[in-house]
Amino acid sequence: QVQLVESGGGFVQPGDSLRLSCAASIRTYKTYSMGWFRQAPGREREFVAAITCLGSSTYYTDSVKGRFTISRDNAKNTIDLQMNSLTPEDTAVYYCAARFGCSMSSKLTEYNYWGQGTQVTVSS
Repeated sequence: QVQLVESGGGFVQPGDSLRLSCAASIRTYKTYSMGWFRQAPGREREFVAAITCLGSSTYYTDSVKGRFTISRDNAKNTIDLQMNSLTPEDTAVYYCAARFGCSMSSKLTEYNYWGQGTQVTVSS
């Protein structure tokens, strides 16, 4: 059974940093590309970042470029999302997701497995 478990969320002030992690119990983890999505209250879930199965390429939504960094450790079956210069607009529940295959995708429907989410709140 595949499980994705996020951690690292919390309450921070504008300008602060936060690092999210996701542990994946996927036997063939290296055959999955991974992504981070987020959902703010009253809004649809949206794409944040993605990384190829071997970590050679990454892709970000425009609003987080230069502030967020996605990375993965295939030896530990984990992905991280380093978030810097956080703003209140980054407040959301953040989800990690796994997509079978090495190419990246920003489409929710193309991901096979999802975590339960971790709350990030940015407020002064």
